[in-house]
Amino acid sequence: MRLIMLDTETTGLSPTEGHKMVEIGAIEVLDREVQEHKIFHHYINPERSIPQEVVRIHGIDDHKVKNAPTFADIAQDFLQFVEGAIIVIHNAAFDLGFIRSELAHLELPTLDHAPVIDTLELARKQYPNQRNNLDALCDRFHIDRGHRSLHGALLDAKLLAEVYLELTGGRQYSLGSTTPTRPAEQFSKLPEVIKQRVERIETQPIMRRSSPPLSSYDLDAHHKFMERIHKESGGNTIWKINAAPATSSQP
Repeated sequence: MRLIMLDTETTGLSPTEGHKMVEIGAIEVLDREVQEHKIFHHYINPERSIPQEVVRIHGIDDHKVKNAPTFADIAQDFLQFVEGAIIVIHNAAFDLGFIRSELAHLELPTLDHAPVIDTLELARKQYPNQRNNLDALCDRFHIDRGHRSLHGALLDAKLLAEVYLELTGGRQYSLGSTTPTRPAEQFSKLPEVIKQRVERIETQPIMRRSSPPLSSYDLDAHHKFMERIHKESGGNTIWKINAAPATSSQP
């Protein structure tokens, strides 16, 4: 079974707010063995400034990615690298939100049906009401993370590989067993879908409002005003024409 451990670093929290990826890292795990030589790693020019508050998290600033490729430059290579594999991500909704948004913008396949395992979901089921971020899981499983002073996509993907193996039974785990997957589209919605959902939420209270009551005086004034418009148009108002009964000719 071929797995791809994946992580990203970004300029912020949401692609719908214009934030972009600044690093992507992935490593293959084949038959529960980490394939150190099979990696996909790039720093990415987000074509926008990187806020200092996130630079403090991952250490990637504008200067570091100034000459890096854009995601458009590496998108096809990325799709080829993950093709046919199960993608494993810690907090899949976050990373997939950025990746699928960028792919949609480029009019490339958005991995809708790619099988995904979210290790955060696995950890929460196994260790409810406990800290289940990557650092906490590394400590729980005695995985060395001493070299991790800042977040880094490839480093975190490698740590994720060790965490995933521990979460699913260690290296002696039966090869005949499988961890349930879900398609990527169930973890994240594309920006246009989110926009439509937000618009529906915003308009629902208005659509549920009942019509305000009208007095007989208001109704009479309305009808008189509409008749005045009809008269001044020479009898060509749309509502009168459409409301006129159809006439049929007799043979």
